[in-house]
Amino acid sequence: MSGSSTPHHVATKREGIPLGKIAGVPVYLAYSWFVIAAITVVFYGPVVIDVFPGIGNWGYLVGLAIALLLAISVLVHELAHALSARAFGWPTEKIVLNLWGGHTQFENFTSSPGRSVIVALAGPASNFVIAGVMWAVTSTGMLSGVPRMLADILMLANLVIGIFNVLPGMPLDGGRLVESAVWKATGSQDKGTIAAGWSGRIIVVALLIWFIVVPFLKGELPNLMYTSVTILVCGFLWMSASSSIHHAKLRSRLYLVSAAGLAERAVGVPNTATVADVLAVAPAGSPAVVICGPDGKPQGVVDSGAAASVPPEATTTTPVTAVAHALAAGAYVPEWSKGQELIQYLARLEGGEYAVVDHNGIVTGLLRQEAVVTAITGKEARRSGRP
Repeated sequence: MSGSSTPHHVATKREGIPLGKIAGVPVYLAYSWFVIAAITVVFYGPVVIDVFPGIGNWGYLVGLAIALLLAISVLVHELAHALSARAFGWPTEKIVLNLWGGHTQFENFTSSPGRSVIVALAGPASNFVIAGVMWAVTSTGMLSGVPRMLADILMLANLVIGIFNVLPGMPLDGGRLVESAVWKATGSQDKGTIAAGWSGRIIVVALLIWFIVVPFLKGELPNLMYTSVTILVCGFLWMSASSSIHHAKLRSRLYLVSAAGLAERAVGVPNTATVADVLAVAPAGSPAVVICGPDGKPQGVVDSGAAASVPPEATTTTPVTAVAHALAAGAYVPEWSKGQELIQYLARLEGGEYAVVDHNGIVTGLLRQEAVVTAITGKEARRSGRP
């Protein structure tokens, strides 16, 4: 399937079992892969025993071999994505083999419609190559028995994987064709992703009709195994297509995210100031007041309500730190920060408030997490109850 682009982060144990690196790309075997491996063994084991009665329970070992060959086919598919992306300078973070096959995860990169198509179609192309090689091998007549069965299954599986992945809808590789076509026509990758996501949903409906509804209308009893697999696969495809649509809609609103545009006006005061100093610059609780340390870096935000509640006779002796809460370490951003760069930086910070500073490091505003969330989603953010 098509790879995903995400900010770089260190892989954790949750990724699964590390299998090492191939061509410099880390490969992980997700724990969910063992589920599909078990299903493959349970399904193919009896089939092998039925075809080769003398093999006995060794047929289940052949079933395991089939599961491993399928995993290798998926690995080749994902490596094709990674290596073709490398040709365009796109850094690959990792390859993960999982229940649904696998995925290639890239770090941030600059894409284009044409390059996106090439990288996406490299995966299915590798499966067609494997299928072609297996066809050539079986055509020689040199194989027989279990080896011939394994070659036939490998050929058919790669042919199916290749064809399935070129279907024109997200999250399949063919979805990149739809995305790139709309992207090229409109100049917007997000519109392309949304179109490909809806195309993916249409494919899910078509698969359900073809494999479940049509046999039922013909009066045929649905095969429990095929029905279960169809529902699981379609469920995964629907969720992934919906996720693509959702994230594309969010990305399309990134231009609204600007530190200067979303911040409320604020002024900075030294941490040696008093409440009287705060009331002098913000008598009605506006603008917001940010406390700065000796080095000029923002340290905290004054609670205007708490400052106003200090008795008048005590305002000149009450330190500003007594009516303020601390900002998270490094919670300040340049006023020119915007878009995805700003979102990624804020995601690394704790807390929900960030001081905004100009080129000279002087505080000009206070950016609140709620304002950023509202700009991205178009919906009011839920308040956490924290300062």
